[in-house]
Amino acid sequence: MTSHSWSSAHPWRGIMVATALPLRDDLSVDFDAYAEHVAWLIASGCDGVVPNGSLGEYQTLTDDERARVVRVAVDASGDGARVMPGVAGYGSAEARRWADQAAEAGAGSVLLLPPNAYRADDRAVRAHYAEVARSGLPVVAYNNPHDTRVDLTPELLARLHSDGSIVAVKEFSGDVRRAYQIAELSPDLDLLVGADDVLLELAVAGAVGWIAGYPNAFPTTCTELYHAAVAGDLDTALPLYKYLHSLLRWDSKAEFVQAIKLSMDIAGRRGGPVRPPRFALTGAVEAAVRAATDKAVADGHH
Repeated sequence: MTSHSWSSAHPWRGIMVATALPLRDDLSVDFDAYAEHVAWLIASGCDGVVPNGSLGEYQTLTDDERARVVRVAVDASGDGARVMPGVAGYGSAEARRWADQAAEAGAGSVLLLPPNAYRADDRAVRAHYAEVARSGLPVVAYNNPHDTRVDLTPELLARLHSDGSIVAVKEFSGDVRRAYQIAELSPDLDLLVGADDVLLELAVAGAVGWIAGYPNAFPTTCTELYHAAVAGDLDTALPLYKYLHSLLRWDSKAEFVQAIKLSMDIAGRRGGPVRPPRFALTGAVEAAVRAATDKAVADGHH
């Protein structure tokens, strides 16, 4: 049976938090707050961090900021193997440079979208992943067909795995039925939960990790939920999942960065503002996130 627990041999397993990036009021990166946040997440029971994912607003960072985020995460984690930087780029050469930078910084694996400015066919996708895999770090594929318009189907994932280009997939399609097809076509490819609001369904289907958003605000409770879910302890997991779902579903919405940062602020963490083109939440959306977060805090979740 595949292990669900983190180890330096399989550093992409377990709860890997896609970290939000604390910004100051002038929208500069608060690297000290980020270092503290990474250390706090690991001390709270999370297995590692994923800097420079979309939750980390990587598209709005300068190259210097993006590189420094990785170095800070490696230093703050206590073990660089616990760090899985996002290395998405417009071109394969750019993504490869970010993977090389992650390797040089001491990270343990990388997370890679397919080409995200070109609707690549299977041949182009395979070449893209093969190029980044040459950095030497294990590559976790990130399937987000909603944003990239490139779908890493179970068949294509099996091909990428047999190519030797990927070790796992962050599944964000939202179609939980794919878990079983991926396992049939590529039994040694690790399935990682890619969206917070399908955690239980994919855990039951055999996921061995969770690239997670809401542990940025509630790491202890999310850790409890994850471990119960992958252990098949539905008596614990199902009520907690139902309780948290009004928050977890924000991870799959367009406003997920603002929602999670607002929840962090309410929970006593430093989320801070977002960089344009994003704006702070207002109106009914802000009220919904605030109400769900206030309730969770009041009920003792942290």
